[in-house]
Amino acid sequence: MPTLTHHTLPNGLTVLLREVHSAPVISWWLAYRVGSRNEPTGKTGISHWVEHMMFKGTERFPAGALDREIDRAGGQWNAFTSMDATKYFETLPAHRIDIAMQAEADRMTNAIFDPDETESERTVIISERQGAENQPTFWLGEEVRGAAFRVHGYHHEIIGDETDLRTMTRADLYRHYRHHYHPANAAAIAVGAFDSGDMLAKIEGLYGAMEAGATPALFSRPEPLQQGERRVIVERPGKTAFFELCHRVPSANHEDWFKLRLLDAILSGSSGASDNKTSRLYQSLVKTEIAAGIGAGMTPTVDPYLYSIIVTLRDDRAPQEAEAVLLDEIARLQTDGVSEAELNKARKQTRAAFAYSTESVTEQAYWLAQSFILGDVNWFDKFTDRLMRVSAEDVLDVAKRYLVPKNRVVGVLQPTDPEEETALA
Repeated sequence: MPTLTHHTLPNGLTVLLREVHSAPVISWWLAYRVGSRNEPTGKTGISHWVEHMMFKGTERFPAGALDREIDRAGGQWNAFTSMDATKYFETLPAHRIDIAMQAEADRMTNAIFDPDETESERTVIISERQGAENQPTFWLGEEVRGAAFRVHGYHHEIIGDETDLRTMTRADLYRHYRHHYHPANAAAIAVGAFDSGDMLAKIEGLYGAMEAGATPALFSRPEPLQQGERRVIVERPGKTAFFELCHRVPSANHEDWFKLRLLDAILSGSSGASDNKTSRLYQSLVKTEIAAGIGAGMTPTVDPYLYSIIVTLRDDRAPQEAEAVLLDEIARLQTDGVSEAELNKARKQTRAAFAYSTESVTEQAYWLAQSFILGDVNWFDKFTDRLMRVSAEDVLDVAKRYLVPKNRVVGVLQPTDPEEETALA
């Protein structure tokens, strides 16, 4: 892996640079330390809405101007909001990257937030949420998160609650933007074909004169300890039942996170490998025709979050059957542990999947941006080494400590007859 250079400008802007000369392309990212975890009740979804408004133009780059410019250059650009961050990126031919760097510098301070555009985007985002609600697993996920987090901002969906989306104002959005979009709360990341000295000079020229301002206080409340297993039942029109089993897990900077990542690979095969048919849960749930499919995963987060396993039931099977099998598999893992052969296979699959997911300069820049958000700019570079240090004893240990009832949240989505729902409406 080419060397990562790390700088901090006097105004607090973090700069991460990695030269990759395999193709004449550069990926440029601006990452801000603000996401849905930093939103109080009444302002849920505000980070995502601000992200949308950043595409509505500045005086220098009116709405639509950058779309045309980047399209003509043969590049791509986008943004997304997560629980912990808001990230913007452009990937362009190396000789055209200046347009991206200038645009992000301008958007950091000069976004317009036109009142008419703000109202138009309200409709767009509410429609986006309502579209997500057409997926039954959205309702199950929202209820499970709500049960898992009573206080912390991970409680709500990134898109926000519809009641807040209907009541937030342009002033709320602009205040959120001005409070969080500062150099000291951001990182500029470049990966691709450039000279690091030249790139740093460009960044200093564009961002160095920006006022540092006060490092913004990020709204965040720690979640109290869970005092016992929690359960939720969701009833929605449909034909398919779903079962979700979650356990609280530590943040991505905790050593146990990597041990649990391999535990997941062993249980579900969800390390990113293309074939999970040899995993324990596929064998016990899908092959036995209890489930039509399984999925599982852990998100690398700033604060402790969840390890989730979700089961799509076959039409004639009950959630209780899936739960019994899942708990049996967890008990077997806690009793018998894992073999070295099984662990080595999980290590190789997880390492390979991570390598495949970081081949392009865009993907590498994404992971460097995520590393900044996690508070360790070397998190991405240390991923494989930390994974390979995990032992079979480590997997057994975290299985015993984390996969326990008092640390568990269980969710069931029970399908109901659409005609009965219509009659009750």
